[in-house]
Amino acid sequence: METLILTDRDIRAVLTMKDTMRAVERAFELHGKNAVQMPPKVYLTFEKGDLRAMPAYLEGHAGVKWVNSHPENPKKGLPTVMAVLVYNDPETGFPLAIMDGTHITNMRTGAAGGIAAKYLARKDSSICGFIGCGTQAYTQLEALSRVLNIEKVLVYDISEKNARKFADYCSSLGIDALVVDAENACKCDVLITLTPSRKPVVKAEWIEAGTHINAIGADAAGKQELESKLLKKTKIVVDDMEQAVHGGEINVPISEDVIKPEYIHATIGEIIAGIKPGRENNGEITVFDSTGLAIQDIATASVVYERAMKEGVGTPIRFFEERGQT
Repeated sequence: METLILTDRDIRAVLTMKDTMRAVERAFELHGKNAVQMPPKVYLTFEKGDLRAMPAYLEGHAGVKWVNSHPENPKKGLPTVMAVLVYNDPETGFPLAIMDGTHITNMRTGAAGGIAAKYLARKDSSICGFIGCGTQAYTQLEALSRVLNIEKVLVYDISEKNARKFADYCSSLGIDALVVDAENACKCDVLITLTPSRKPVVKAEWIEAGTHINAIGADAAGKQELESKLLKKTKIVVDDMEQAVHGGEINVPISEDVIKPEYIHATIGEIIAGIKPGRENNGEITVFDSTGLAIQDIATASVVYERAMKEGVGTPIRFFEERGQT
């Protein structure tokens, strides 16, 4: 047997947002039904970032992603997030593919935001606010555009260069885009926060009734983008309870005893599976706390592998001699 090597270019050639959203939504649904295996993330923490191991198994697909988060990397010409994913045959353990996981991470995270908006945003939502305009902003916009009729985008980033670049991109798609301050970015129907901040960048009084928030940035203990007291007046939906309590948007408010774990309404998978309701009226403030799940990566990797095999994309390499040795 041969292992398929898939580069970033290979993955971009075969992976679409439509397919990613379908795979991620199914993964969330299975999670809501307790039909997956997903051990907690394993962290190695460094002075300027961390590395994480993320294994998962669902519907006959298995693998592990090894991914970093180093916020200062752009100063060195490197992405903040880089990843390698090993995709295995559960029956034998054989590594069917070793693939770049960076684009998969960006796509599945964007997909999660779009899926959350599908179930939690008001159906008439047309104005999106972005706080943080790095790489992830582009896939968030792509996924949101599949479930919402976006007419205007309000853009804020501590780097005006990043903000203007993203605003220009939105304009190129025919979407009215304005660079604003953080407060005015919150004057929207759907707010997307995409920062590595360890202190709140969104104040409670900035958020109006009926707003949906995709809180994407907080993915490790101590990170926080939303003011703690804001969460007391919202319906909170998480991707995974254990991960969210440890390192999601709710980790600081829970550690400060501002909210209790029991206050969390549901996982997004429970809502997709029909176990719990999503948005119930147009006045609710809803929050999706996205920490990023290994099942999202493996579900997306399965799509990549199947499409690559069908289209002859990638480089097959024989790693192991067929001698039955370990």
